[in-house]
Amino acid sequence: MSGSASSDDEQLAAALGCTRTLARVLLGRGLADPEAARSFLAPRLGALTPPDAMADRDVAAARLARAVAGGESIAVFGDYDCDGITATAVVTEALRALGGAVTPLLASRYAGGYGVSRDGAERIRATGAGVVVTCDCGSSDHATLGPLRDEGRDIIVIDHHLVPPEPLPALAFLNPHRPECGFPYRGLASCGLAFVLMAAVRRALGRELDLHALLDLVALGTIADVAPLDGDNRILVRAGLERLRRAERPGVRALFEVLARDTVTPVTGHEVGFRLAPRLNAPGRLGAPDLSLELLLAKSLAEARGLAAQVEQVTARRRELTRALEEEAAAEVEREGWGSEAAIVVGRAGWSPGVVGIVAGRLAERHGRPAVVVGFDSGRGTGSVRGPAGWRLFDWIASAAPLLERFGGHQAAAGLEVREERLPTLRAALVASAPAHAPEPGAAVARAVAVPLAVGDPPERVLADLLRLEPCGEANPPPTLAVEATLASTRQVRGGHLKLELALDGGGTLPAFAPNAGGRACSRGERVRILGELRHDTFRGGGAAELLVQALEAAGQEAPAPRGGVALG
Repeated sequence: MSGSASSDDEQLAAALGCTRTLARVLLGRGLADPEAARSFLAPRLGALTPPDAMADRDVAAARLARAVAGGESIAVFGDYDCDGITATAVVTEALRALGGAVTPLLASRYAGGYGVSRDGAERIRATGAGVVVTCDCGSSDHATLGPLRDEGRDIIVIDHHLVPPEPLPALAFLNPHRPECGFPYRGLASCGLAFVLMAAVRRALGRELDLHALLDLVALGTIADVAPLDGDNRILVRAGLERLRRAERPGVRALFEVLARDTVTPVTGHEVGFRLAPRLNAPGRLGAPDLSLELLLAKSLAEARGLAAQVEQVTARRRELTRALEEEAAAEVEREGWGSEAAIVVGRAGWSPGVVGIVAGRLAERHGRPAVVVGFDSGRGTGSVRGPAGWRLFDWIASAAPLLERFGGHQAAAGLEVREERLPTLRAALVASAPAHAPEPGAAVARAVAVPLAVGDPPERVLADLLRLEPCGEANPPPTLAVEATLASTRQVRGGHLKLELALDGGGTLPAFAPNAGGRACSRGERVRILGELRHDTFRGGGAAELLVQALEAAGQEAPAPRGGVALG
């Protein structure tokens, strides 16, 4: 199979000057036209969608420009997650660079909860600001924004969460999901919206501002929020990943030092999602998120190093707390037999609201169905909602709105508040309604079909080619390769894992790493079929490649079924 010829992949590879393996990936994603493929592989900032049709952008830019020019105090209030933190950092850094007087604030899970709560509104009042910018929140905060507006403050909301039908009491409301918004690309996260607005403020003031310096923040927030990595997001994040690699921002440089990471190896979407973003989210999960904002806004490396060390300490505590909560939740699901139901809804007093989202995501992945995990304190519960790709999570929890104190979010992730005595009723309601909000039959919710590694393609060159697909993540999954080869060597390594050396049919070898497969019986000379992702071999360094194994079977057997439902192509 890996040696099958295809004139289509040969022609596309010749036109692009790339490996046949990359050409096969592009063909599988509908990019058969060389020009379209080139544009995808090398996205340009100049190809961004013109933002002129974005509702209220010009109104917001004009008001902020007037505030900066007039020396007015501006309060920027962001959500406590990575998108909210980075959006707040984008607005704060840009306005300060333009000469604005800015006070940044962040919401807290433990003092008011999500969005502009009553506690948040009081903190805004305490700044004395006449202009308020909300970042990654505000779309549903009518009750608290209304009084702030009535007291004479001009409210500008930057948000990408779903929009209630009631008019928002704000001077400007930047949200691509507004029905009247003419901006055609709906996928921008709040940090991307903040970037677009800051470009307009710069133009309104006619002052110098290096917008490129903000793109690392946009990349962090967009990937962390699992926003689609297509269209404008792909363009912004691709440029932002290059800024991240160079680590010119002191806070990023300090994080790289903690991680012992170089500034040569390209930064991938996976690395942002699983190494950088979790660290920025950690302080807000266990307490106030301000530490992460301070790190991103740090002006010196010395200051950033101290903050990064604190972030790493909090991250370690978050891991311990998550592990304990996950074990308790999984045990309860097993004990009650909820794993076989259409949805999982579990909650307990004392569970930290800061890690219920992580646990909900892991339960959803393990059981292949949506999950709600709630932590209760004095009878009041804060919960997170996660599910497999394609589930309409916001609509699902909205169907149980009468049982909830509060809810919000979007279709890919949501949150809720519920009284403890209502949990059994809520569980029954959500289990009953879950099938109605499942993905449509045949919807493309799994990863792309695995692509055969072309015979003769050197793995190191294939790896370099596949990095051109970055950023990979939501709506642009990392490619899964199918490899048939002969085992040149195999050995178990510490931790119960398996290290393999594959003798490729076209010559050469490829190292492979199979997590938790140390007990598998295999021997030198055996023909195997493997599905996996090609990645950098950090042990050998340089441009060396290694295959991270997702599934392993003897060649000639039925195609293995790796995690995520990938089919062998």
